[in-house]
Amino acid sequence: MKLPVFPRYLIRSCRWIIFLGVFFSGFNQAVSAECLTRGTGDMGLVIERATGSLQVLDTTAKASLFRVEGLGDLSHASAVFSRDERYAYIFGRDGGLSKIDLLCGTLVKRVVQAGNSIGGAISQDGKLIAVSNYTPGGVKIFDAATLDLVADLPALDDKDNASKVVGLVDAPGQKFVYTLYDAGQIRIVDMTDTAAPVVQIYKNIGRQPYDALISSDGRYYIAGLFGEDGLALLDLWEPDKGVRRILDQYGRGKEKLPVYKMPHLEGWAMTGRHAFLPAVGQHEVLVVSNDSWKEAGRIAVHGQPVFVEAQPDGRQVWVNFAHPRNDTVQVIDTQTMKIVKTLQPGKGVLHMEFSPRGESVWVSVRDADEVHVYDTASFERIAQLPAEKPSGIFFTARAHRTGL
Repeated sequence: MKLPVFPRYLIRSCRWIIFLGVFFSGFNQAVSAECLTRGTGDMGLVIERATGSLQVLDTTAKASLFRVEGLGDLSHASAVFSRDERYAYIFGRDGGLSKIDLLCGTLVKRVVQAGNSIGGAISQDGKLIAVSNYTPGGVKIFDAATLDLVADLPALDDKDNASKVVGLVDAPGQKFVYTLYDAGQIRIVDMTDTAAPVVQIYKNIGRQPYDALISSDGRYYIAGLFGEDGLALLDLWEPDKGVRRILDQYGRGKEKLPVYKMPHLEGWAMTGRHAFLPAVGQHEVLVVSNDSWKEAGRIAVHGQPVFVEAQPDGRQVWVNFAHPRNDTVQVIDTQTMKIVKTLQPGKGVLHMEFSPRGESVWVSVRDADEVHVYDTASFERIAQLPAEKPSGIFFTARAHRTGL
């Protein structure tokens, strides 16, 4: 049988096709070899605030997977995650917004979108990233895939003075909610139509709203007030009823202590019938009935609370404290309202994060350059990881929780 004879140009073309196929196949293998092939559900990160870096964590192995550098000023950094849990979005204090590939341990893109930023949120559908800014104020909203700017929302009072924006959270209905620190306002922006955002404004909510939270069902938005006692509550299911003042008596008759670090409300503890909140300028945790929003009790604690966080099952609340008493963590039993354990991980306890089902809690200990992992049943320390001045710890399970 006589074999066909192919023209030489076809033979040369085939050789090039084979060469390019082998080359790009090898290239793809080299790229994929740099990345992990695994699920991301038990991954997370810890911010290294002094070095502009972070570590990607494996919460099952209790190990560090990657270190990512070049992220700017992370002295007050926070993070949110894409809905597939592959990407983290880091909000830096210098206005930097960074997108991190957790499986590859790489910086995908970074944009400096403002002069001073304080946090951000990801939209209900995962397509938009919102950033709140101190300088020049306002909120900027970006495409989550490309980090291209989608909307630029100023934060001006009635006299056109710019205000710092704080307490930015995501809410159902493709909305973001935030407060204006200098103007004493709460605002809701509806991003259903990205070409025409709709902003609703609530004025005179109280002096200097410093941070805020949203309940896990997306119904209640609560802003803490630094300039006066109390909190401002907005029911997002009935927004036409306006803002309601709650707990406006908690500091009455008590000497205000110097506030060395603003408490954080984002990690609030809501367990069954009660919410547990830090009292500004007091060594107390406030207990609030979440049906009447009236005070149900107070718990004296070691110092001024910074984070008051509940385990996923709601049985216990863990509290850390501001300087100079920031070497301690206390655990409150939510049934008895009593402190059941006091731990002393070391100076500079800045943040806590529970594993998704709550069997362990990760604690950043800045001055020891370590992250400690505790068993929540025995309170025993079960792991230690080195980290450069660690602060915020964030796990990918946050991708599926409103307000985180």
